[in-house]
Amino acid sequence: MSTTTVSAPVSARKKITTLSFQQKKERGEPITMLTAYDYPTALTLDQAGIDSILVGDSLGMVVLGYENTLPVTMEEMLHHCRAVARGAKSALLIGDMPFMSYQVSAEEATRNAGRFLQQGGMDAVKLEGGRERADAIHAIVAAGIPVMGHLGLTPQSVHQLGGFRAQGKTALAAQRLLEDAQVLAQAGCFSLVLESVPAQLAAYISQRINIPTIGIGAGADCDGQVLVTHDLLGLFERFTPKFVKQYAHLNAEMRRAFGEYMSEVQARQFPGAEHSLEMNAAEWHTFLGAQESQNEK
Repeated sequence: MSTTTVSAPVSARKKITTLSFQQKKERGEPITMLTAYDYPTALTLDQAGIDSILVGDSLGMVVLGYENTLPVTMEEMLHHCRAVARGAKSALLIGDMPFMSYQVSAEEATRNAGRFLQQGGMDAVKLEGGRERADAIHAIVAAGIPVMGHLGLTPQSVHQLGGFRAQGKTALAAQRLLEDAQVLAQAGCFSLVLESVPAQLAAYISQRINIPTIGIGAGADCDGQVLVTHDLLGLFERFTPKFVKQYAHLNAEMRRAFGEYMSEVQARQFPGAEHSLEMNAAEWHTFLGAQESQNEK
């Protein structure tokens, strides 16, 4: 008979920092990262010992029901960042800068990045794009704010890319991705997400830049891995990317639980006596007696 080992909650962990990321890369220790958008999920991830929590703009799709990440606003991101920050105290917390919060100017990018730390309780920010974002990254880092880059499939550029498509599949595209990764490292990024790029290209880039790479659909040779938690848990069924491994199927379990609840309510089986409060018998009789007296008047 097979058994499943469940890790005990981690207590009193040291705070994970951007330096921790760099040290893990140097030691060859994989970095673990998942998304969270609310207090209970962040608390559980932190207790499990995850290295980093990304408050991703993916919340637009998996929490808010948008078709893509483009409608997500700064206020929505900050709202969810604050919830996550209340739940997680040890993981490195990274806030995803939403569409048009950093593209207009380096000054606006820096101002918005600062809000993630000052108002959202984050430790760092993430933004998408390559060499065209170098000036914004320079400015944000110069303000003392750690930046994680993001190359490959960049969801905020979904219309420009022609959909959610893998990137870096030709020699020319691979060369541009490598150059962009080097530019982002030189601009001051402390790490870099590589999304939906060929595994051998992600491994090649990881070996040639001195900052950690975090893969999502980029093979096993990145310095770390990230997934959207709702995908990992089987909570988001609108579509599942090829690179996702579902470690649970909670959507089906939730439907089962909801259906059982409805059946028991409809059959008056819930709530039972064990779920109900009872008044002290003497107090109840006193109450009834008072009601009878009032009715007689």
